[in-house]
Amino acid sequence: MRGNLATLLCAAACLALAACSSPEESKKEETKKEEPAAAKPETAPDVFKVDLDTSKGLIVVEVHRDWAPNGADHFHTLVKTGFYDGDRFFRYVRNFIVQFGINGDPKINRLWANANLRDDPVKRHNLRGTVVYAAAGPATRSTQLFINLKDNTGSLDSRGFAPFGTVVTGMDVVDHLYSGYGEMAPDGEGPDSGQIQIQGNDYLAAHFPRLDFIKKATVE
Repeated sequence: MRGNLATLLCAAACLALAACSSPEESKKEETKKEEPAAAKPETAPDVFKVDLDTSKGLIVVEVHRDWAPNGADHFHTLVKTGFYDGDRFFRYVRNFIVQFGINGDPKINRLWANANLRDDPVKRHNLRGTVVYAAAGPATRSTQLFINLKDNTGSLDSRGFAPFGTVVTGMDVVDHLYSGYGEMAPDGEGPDSGQIQIQGNDYLAAHFPRLDFIKKATVE
């Protein structure tokens, strides 16, 4: 019975992981014209580190471009443009993953709404500490990321989740990010990803004030 329950919970979590990555679309054409275009990805260094200065402490991610070049290049661009600054860790499923990557400003989210990546093959396992894009199917990776809290090789590798980096400092910080809200709505009591995209950090501050966040993300 316990094994069946664990399997069902894992399947539900994987579905939520995919579902919450879908961006908001169908915005007015006039609004689009008023907003600048998203930055085009540059070729990232073969190996680089990103410092995530969070409300709980420093997390350092080491990125290996040969693991997933499309993902690494995109992450490098997003960090350099300040996309992750102020972002909340809005989903924490204990013994599974912690997720982030919806900007607190809805206008900035719209800049990247259609900036989906070509898929990278899975070259590395989804081990504890690896950093991966959320996805809802082929070519749907955009800005949302998750950090594996345990070895999720068995449940995520076969689904096409390709790690592009790993936490080399601060995994203890990751473990202690606020987890009290749990899984996202509608499966849990946590935030609704659609509302985050529409209302930004105002929604999270009003309803989920204890969420930890990234103060500043910087390429070393």
